Amino acid sequence: MIKVFLVEDEVIMREGIRRNIDWEAEGFEFVGEAGDGELAYPLIQKSRPDILITDIQMPFMDGLELSRLVKQEMPKIKIIVLTGYDEFEYAREGIDIGITDYLLKPIASAKLLEAVKKVGQMVMEERTEQKNSDRERLENLQIARQKFFRGLVLGKKQASALLNEGREIGMDLVADRYNILLFQIFSGQDTRENTEEYNAAATEIREKAESLTEILMVELGIEGWAFIVMEKGEVSLEEIQKTLVDTLCDTLADYGNITYFGGLGIPVGRLSEMNQCYEEASHAFAYRYLEKQNQIVSSSQLPDLSDTKEEPDLESLEVDKLDRKAVERFLKTGLKGEVSGFVDGYFAGFGEKNIESLLFRQYVIMDMYFAAVALLEELGYGAEALGKRCGKVQDMATAFSSIESNKKYLKDILEAAIDLREGVSQKKYHSLLEEAKSYIRQHYEDEDISLNVVAASVNLSPNHFSSIFSQQEGQTFIEYLTAVRMEKAKELLRTTAMKSSEIAYAVGYKDSHYFSYLFKKTQECTPGEFRQQV
Repeated sequence: MIKVFLVEDEVIMREGIRRNIDWEAEGFEFVGEAGDGELAYPLIQKSRPDILITDIQMPFMDGLELSRLVKQEMPKIKIIVLTGYDEFEYAREGIDIGITDYLLKPIASAKLLEAVKKVGQMVMEERTEQKNSDRERLENLQIARQKFFRGLVLGKKQASALLNEGREIGMDLVADRYNILLFQIFSGQDTRENTEEYNAAATEIREKAESLTEILMVELGIEGWAFIVMEKGEVSLEEIQKTLVDTLCDTLADYGNITYFGGLGIPVGRLSEMNQCYEEASHAFAYRYLEKQNQIVSSSQLPDLSDTKEEPDLESLEVDKLDRKAVERFLKTGLKGEVSGFVDGYFAGFGEKNIESLLFRQYVIMDMYFAAVALLEELGYGAEALGKRCGKVQDMATAFSSIESNKKYLKDILEAAIDLREGVSQKKYHSLLEEAKSYIRQHYEDEDISLNVVAASVNLSPNHFSSIFSQQEGQTFIEYLTAVRMEKAKELLRTTAMKSSEIAYAVGYKDSHYFSYLFKKTQECTPGEFRQQV
């Protein structure tokens, strides 16, 4: 509701205004009243109204002095001045202060309510515009942080450059030690499904993580989150990591249909070593296809095959250790960058006896090859599609005499299958994105249009939609929406005599100043200058 505060020294008039208008029924909350500005000021500070109705002529502190004080502290407040003095000087001073409306006493309740409703509409429009602006800033910040993180873990930038870039997007990376936790949650059979429980869990994770000190959170879209853990003072990195892990696990314990998995890297002491930390975290994170859900695995916990040197025993080979479901899960949702970690982890689960058997390794290759073929056939590819990329497994299996050559071929199989899978996904996403862009072009003038609304129109979660939109279109949702609105604005400037404020409203901006700012930013000239050029 919109909050209203009244300051009037005439008791009868003050009570009449309060009683003769059914504020709540009209959509307002009457939050207080006072007989002069001096008494009103502390009450206004406490109640923080959206609209202040005040008389001018009052004892101790008049309405203009009160308005000046209130505007300094709450610049967005709307002020309606009531006065019995029809003098231009008062009106001019009120305009200089930033008073919204100026009404002469005596005034009927119906006339006052009409003025308050008009001002209330301005408040609602500003709230909507602020909400849209905040949403735009948040989305742009998330994208900036994601790009920064990708650059950070590549390990190709100087520490000074990373520190400066981080500060620009609110990420203070000055610390003694660092680590990275990669984390993802899953809902039912489809991690991208836009379920209420999934979104509620994701929101709570963000809120809890943001409240933790020495933790920086980066949204990775459909890949989940990356948490940068930092040791800055007396609290050790290990303690901070434990707090983060406990917080994530405890939070998700309340969501019965949500599962999760995390991969923790190794601590490093330099920003330039963050790529090593990320590689280890990614390796551990790839185990989400091999291990049970609802756990966070550290790279230091992963098995090391080099420790075992037992001779292979063919009679003890355990073919049941082949996990076809893990392979199928990875083929359906794994990323190309995770292939190496997945294959290493998959081999690690077999045990040394199995791995040292050439027969067993050939069996593994055949099993994974045919799992990949089965998936690709489901997607509409012919059985020969994988063979064209990797060679027919029947012709090549006997040629792989070493463990490393076996692993390399398996990685080639998975990478080829993922490339082909992504080709199908891109076609599917192309259709969805065309539908989404069509929706934007049809509803660009709606003030309530947002990433969430458009994502829902194509049945995708906001995070997933944001990620694929940016990847496929090469620009963010907000950038595309702004471009559509600017093109329509230019059309109206060329073909109509509409005022700039009218055009702003027509293309979805309720604040004409914000529209003019965006127009100049994107078109490198003001709306007026553009019209003159035309």
